[in-house]
Amino acid sequence: MNPSTDARHPRSRYARGVAFRDLHTGPGPFVVPNPWDAGTARILASFGFAALATTGAGLAHSLGRPDGANQVGRDELLANAAAIVDATGLPVTADLESGFGERPEDIAETIRLAAAAGLVGGSIEDSTGRDEDPVRPLAEAVERVEAAVEAAKGLDFPFTVTARAENFFQGRPDLDDTIHRLRAYEAAGADVLYAPALPDAEAIRAVCSAVSRPVNVLMGGALKLSVADLGALGVRRISTGSALSRAALGALTRAAREIGQYGTFGFGADALPYAEANALLATPAPSAPVPTAPSDDRESDPAP
Repeated sequence: MNPSTDARHPRSRYARGVAFRDLHTGPGPFVVPNPWDAGTARILASFGFAALATTGAGLAHSLGRPDGANQVGRDELLANAAAIVDATGLPVTADLESGFGERPEDIAETIRLAAAAGLVGGSIEDSTGRDEDPVRPLAEAVERVEAAVEAAKGLDFPFTVTARAENFFQGRPDLDDTIHRLRAYEAAGADVLYAPALPDAEAIRAVCSAVSRPVNVLMGGALKLSVADLGALGVRRISTGSALSRAALGALTRAAREIGQYGTFGFGADALPYAEANALLATPAPSAPVPTAPSDDRESDPAP
């Protein structure tokens, strides 16, 4: 077994966990794009990104299902995440939805299974998937974050837990409550804090100023800010969510519309050339971070 290429080897997993954790304390914000399968993971890795994240919406859409309706099971999500992990040598964090279960014990098991799949991080959101009550009561949400953090601490490598406050994403634009929730998740031990769909720079600045843990911001939609802009606001990590997968769907639907409405095939001019696509996917995956700990002798390893 080669620890530099096997994502599940303890040394490789430890090295990826450390590398991902340390990205959050670098000199500036980093972008973690969201592939939705092994092929898109390989392509994104070839462009030099330091880490990847899965997308729940991108996966759901690729399976022919809507997102946000609890229609993708945990096994399906983790199988997709494992394929993305295996496709590259990069650290991968996963969109773990709301943790797949109603009990804190269920959330803890999801974290352990995510680690077994080769992931080095994951997000737990406070949404319910129910239209009538889309966001969990705060005390319940905090208990779930605490369970995720405790499970992560029990692993033999650093596993970065991200806690998501879903107010804005669920159509509840309450910044004060969002900040209150993020502070509570920070107190519960979350490593990274995330409120998707924040509406503007001032909201992002307010969130970053209100907490001391790294903040992830979702880009790729109506919010028009650069990496430099976000860094100036205090953001440490930037994800694209389902924007890349929806961009691909946009190209597909425009092509289909052109064929159906006009009987023409002009979309081919914008297609990735066949040879380039093959070349991107033929390139060897990047090497995993050089593992420094733990060694194969577990008794001599320092506690991570």
